Amino acid sequence: MKKILPGLLVVLAALIAWPSQAQVQLRDNYPSSYTVKRGDTLWDISGMYLRDPWLWPEIWQVNPQINNPHLIYPGDLLTLVYVDGKPRLVLNRGTMKLSPNMRTSPLGSAISAIPADVLNGFLSRSRVLDKETLELAPYVVAGSDHRLVSGAGDRIYGRGDFDPATRFYGIYRPGQVFRDPVTREKLGMQAHEIGTGQIIAEDDQVATVVLNYSNEEVRNSDRFLPMANEEVPSTFYPKPPESDINGHIIAVEAGVANVGRFDVVTINRGEREGLQVGDVLGVDRAGELVKDPVKRGSVQLPSERAGLMMVFKVFEKVSYGLILEAERPLSVMDEVSNP
Repeated sequence: MKKILPGLLVVLAALIAWPSQAQVQLRDNYPSSYTVKRGDTLWDISGMYLRDPWLWPEIWQVNPQINNPHLIYPGDLLTLVYVDGKPRLVLNRGTMKLSPNMRTSPLGSAISAIPADVLNGFLSRSRVLDKETLELAPYVVAGSDHRLVSGAGDRIYGRGDFDPATRFYGIYRPGQVFRDPVTREKLGMQAHEIGTGQIIAEDDQVATVVLNYSNEEVRNSDRFLPMANEEVPSTFYPKPPESDINGHIIAVEAGVANVGRFDVVTINRGEREGLQVGDVLGVDRAGELVKDPVKRGSVQLPSERAGLMMVFKVFEKVSYGLILEAERPLSVMDEVSNP
């Protein structure tokens, strides 16, 4: 026998306040109902209902039964209803069989807040640190059998001051040196992870290392850094920053000229400015420098909002962000600020 479970009809959003009462505002063309599909994200769904999708936690954070976005699954039906004249978003999972195996879908099938798979590789393969730190780190002095390049399973030899308590190292290649485009302050050097290895022997500052894996060929002069024990979030929660942020895009992953949705960018703001993982920033397209046809000379046009980004990895002076929305192509030197 099948029954409709009362507990499965859950209020996701207790209240979406009117514009005069709160920041959360409904879109004019929101759907009256929507069935969640595989591949959807909370960001996309929130964008259907809210003018400002980064405020999506306001939709369901007051409901004690829905405190985790992993509870939203493909097939769930979202319906906008009005209670006492105020809008509420309701989740209906419909009719289910009362049994211990009520849900057969694994937790991994729940939709995420943003497409985290876009970030998986980038989260672990790149770091930003002082140029001096990287230059003083131990380095690859040779490969086995005099090879100039090595790969997973090969032995390589490192020279320098290895930490006696550390056996596992990442192998990194120096990349771009970041500078603040306004103050010219050195913000750090990007280090790309090439692979990982384990020290199996050490003799007079020369260590024998077995490569556990490599995503490209390891070369002489690549640097060794202790494996970072950083926690990588499985789910990101987009939210407005707690502090005032004003900065610029200073680099783009893969060096592309025009930045679009789901591209990764580097900005010149980090932990010292109060940025946190999940912070959403507006991206303003820098105004063009044009000639004044009447008074002559040049005029700087004002910047215009052109997109949104979410910070997903924060260092002391810089951060990596994912472009979530782009109304037009973005580029280096575009401005970022509170949304």
